[in-house]
Amino acid sequence: MVSVQKIAIYCGSSSGLNPSFLKEAYQLGETLAKHSVGIVYGGASVGLMGAVANGCLENQGQVIGVIPTFLKRKEIEHIGLTELIQVDSMHERKRIMFERSDAFVVLPGGFGTMEEFFEVVTWSQLGLHNKPIVLLNWNGFYDSLVQMFQTMVESGFLKKENLDLVAVLKETKDLLTHVQNYSPSKVEKWLSEESI
Repeated sequence: MVSVQKIAIYCGSSSGLNPSFLKEAYQLGETLAKHSVGIVYGGASVGLMGAVANGCLENQGQVIGVIPTFLKRKEIEHIGLTELIQVDSMHERKRIMFERSDAFVVLPGGFGTMEEFFEVVTWSQLGLHNKPIVLLNWNGFYDSLVQMFQTMVESGFLKKENLDLVAVLKETKDLLTHVQNYSPSKVEKWLSEESI
């Protein structure tokens, strides 16, 4: 059983075109707050980022935002957070989010969300951490990506056991059960001389 006190949330600073995503993001924040699980996220007050933060804050939850100085105006920093950490670069933002979190959850988003997700899953594949990683596949948003993962396995570019490092969940209600009961992969090495 994993002790999960804070979860990093990767998601869009846009709201997207499906209004249900904003509602789901708010409810995720609310759920985490009610279970005394804090959020670490990108520090914005807009889009899904703002919704998940507000859901947590408005239910007495703890929210840590990490925002690069150059994005303060573009992403409109959230001024009501438990803690707002200003950094100089995207790399520093991701490092602090990684260090402050016990698990990673990916909501709908664009290139930035994908970049954050692929970095933490690659680090897990390389054995640099063993924290749970979850794609919340609301309304099938990530169906095509999950199919691409399967294609990677079938084409010999991704091991099945490394694919299993990512849990794909359709509903928020299953999230906490998954991360709290997460068992790290027993795969020791990403690459060995025997496999080359």
